[in-house]
Amino acid sequence: MVQDIKIKILSAKQISIQNPLSEEWMESPLEYSDSYVPAIDPEFRQFISAGDARRMGKLLKRALATSLSALKDGGTENPDAIITGTGFGSVENTELFLDAMVREGEQMLKPTQFMQSTHNTASSLIGIHTHSHGYNSTYTQKGMSFDCALYDAWLQFRLGKIKTALVGSHDEMTPVFAGFMRKADHVKTGEICSEAAVSVLMGTDQETPAYCTLDGMMILNRPDEDELAHAIGSVTGGCTPSAIMTGMSGNAENDSWYSFLGRLLPEIPILRYKHLFGVNFSSSAIGFYTAACCLKKGLIPACLTNNGNAIKPNGGILVVNIVEDRHYSLSLLKPILCGGL
Repeated sequence: MVQDIKIKILSAKQISIQNPLSEEWMESPLEYSDSYVPAIDPEFRQFISAGDARRMGKLLKRALATSLSALKDGGTENPDAIITGTGFGSVENTELFLDAMVREGEQMLKPTQFMQSTHNTASSLIGIHTHSHGYNSTYTQKGMSFDCALYDAWLQFRLGKIKTALVGSHDEMTPVFAGFMRKADHVKTGEICSEAAVSVLMGTDQETPAYCTLDGMMILNRPDEDELAHAIGSVTGGCTPSAIMTGMSGNAENDSWYSFLGRLLPEIPILRYKHLFGVNFSSSAIGFYTAACCLKKGLIPACLTNNGNAIKPNGGILVVNIVEDRHYSLSLLKPILCGGL
C-alpha cells in the first residue's frame, strides 16, 4: 500500500438534463416539472465522426463525449485505467433488439444492437478510441455502480498500480423503461426520471492542476448507526466537512434514509442535487461531479442548499450515497489547499 498518496480529481464532465459539458447549472440551472426528462445532448461531431456516430447508440456517444472532454481538460491522452459503472447499459439498443426478436420471429436480427446492449461496451469503446491498453473494467450494481467503479480506482491508486484513471458512469432512459422504473419503485413519487453520463479523470501527479482531492472512501452494506459513525470518522480522518452532498430527492421515503446525518453530524449543511439532475442509476456520479465542481469554484451555489444560501466549502464535502436503505457509500472531497497540496 502506497502511503501519503494524494489522489486528485483532474477534470469532470457531464451530459444530463442540465446543459451538457458545462457548469452553467451552478449559476442558472434549468428547472423541470415533468416526471421524465431526457438528457440534453451536445454536438457530437466535435468528438465522433459522422460515420462512427451512425453506428453508436446514445449511451456510447455520451460516454465517449464526456470521456474525451475530461481527458482533454485534464491533459491526458491514455489513462492507465478505464473503469465504468452503469445500471442497465444501453437500454435503447436492448429495447430495439428485443422488439426485433418479437417482430421478426428471431430472424434477421441486427448484431450491432445486441453488441451495443451489453454493459461493458462503453469501457471497451473508450479504450479502443483512446488506444488505452491498461486496466479496463465495468461495474453494474444498480445505483451503486459508480461508487464501485470509484472504489476500484481508489484501491488501484492506493496500491500504486496506476497513476491516472478515467472513472465514469453512464445510463440512459427511454419512456417505456422510465415506466418500468416507476412500477418497480426505483423512481419514486416526486422524483424526475432522467439520464446521465459522467466521466471523471483522476491522477496522482502533484504538478497537474486539479479540482480537488479524494481523501477517503468507504462502501458499507446494511450498516447500523454505530458502524456509520465509525465509517464517517475513518473517511474524514476526524476533520469536519463544510457540507454533506446527499441523494435527497424530495421523496419522503428516500430522504428519510439520510436522517442519521442530522444526528451524527449536526449543524453541518445538507446539500442536494437530484432536484436539478433527476434520478437514474448514475445519480451518484452526478453527486460526485457536483461536489467536485463546487470545490473547483470554491463555492457551493445556493441552488444546492436547503436554505438558499451559498457556502464556502473550505473544509471539504462529504458525498453520501444510499441505495434502497441497504448500500451506503461515503467519499470525502477536499479543496487542494485543504488536501495539503
